[in-house]
Amino acid sequence: MDRLLDFSWMDETKRASLSEETLIFARLLIKGTVENLQIVDRAISEQLEHWDFDRVGRVDLGILRISVYCLLYQKDIPYTVTIDEAIDISKEYGTDDSYRFVNGVLDGIRKIHVGS
Repeated sequence: MDRLLDFSWMDETKRASLSEETLIFARLLIKGTVENLQIVDRAISEQLEHWDFDRVGRVDLGILRISVYCLLYQKDIPYTVTIDEAIDISKEYGTDDSYRFVNGVLDGIRKIHVGS
């Protein structure tokens, strides 16, 4: 996990442009997601109708995992912000239909775990 948290995998120029506050928040999200991965993955799996968890694309799964962690554990972040950010990221890095898939899964989790 150290390699994830030190951001050595990230482009050096991009990493240098991030504020310390952004890096701290990113570490919180990564660490929290990894530490609660079983719970996060279970919440995702429960939303997959007619779809096998192992078939979820890696980009979509990464976006979903961090977003579900936020929905379940970062109660100070409004769920609308979490879902909107996940949709924007999936539009940029996912497939053409990723944002619909991500939105559907997260909205289902929100209804069960967060409320309206």
